[in-house]
Amino acid sequence: MRLVLLGAPGSGKGTQARKLVEKYGVPQISTGDLLRDAVARGTLLGLKAKAVMGEGRLVDDAIVLAMLRERLAQPDAAQGFVLDGYPRNVAQADALASLLEEAGQALDAVVLMEVDVTALFRRLTGRRTCRRCGKLFNIYGNPPGDGPDCEGGQRHDVFQRPDDNEATIARRLEVFDAQTRPLVAYYNQRGLLRAIDANGAPDEVFTRLEAGMRRSPP
Repeated sequence: MRLVLLGAPGSGKGTQARKLVEKYGVPQISTGDLLRDAVARGTLLGLKAKAVMGEGRLVDDAIVLAMLRERLAQPDAAQGFVLDGYPRNVAQADALASLLEEAGQALDAVVLMEVDVTALFRRLTGRRTCRRCGKLFNIYGNPPGDGPDCEGGQRHDVFQRPDDNEATIARRLEVFDAQTRPLVAYYNQRGLLRAIDANGAPDEVFTRLEAGMRRSPP
């Protein structure tokens, strides 16, 4: 299984990627996680990325692609992977295609997770994270409750991410439409795109995701 998950912020890519990892045993690969890990470990690529970020610039595609090349060469990715958050634009999609061709691999499918905009705002503005255990909640559909369910028999200590506000979310959706939407046409032309309804409970969406992965291209 070599899969790319596409979707706007809040569409549930991370949640569904974790479900795929649990069921199929392939790694979830997030370029954001790769970047943070490389910086934390002080690798050569991490030091380059840290220097770029220290100057207030975005990490360029060449550094990110080099990190991805290293990650895909690790043994646990030999049988497949789930890419979450990459590629974000057509240039990155071209670079990924070249990288996989070099490795003698190919994508099996690219799943577009479609969610109603109103639902996206509720998911993101209602999102809360526990400081202790890192578990995710949503005040609208999955609140933490009052029980001592966290580590050490404590209540969850939840907080809202600073960027989970309506103004920031609107800007993130604009960026997605401008940069990532062209990927829909890109992968559709290559017969890889599968679109699914990502509204509803995570288990319902996962059922649709698995069906979409097996579905022949339109």
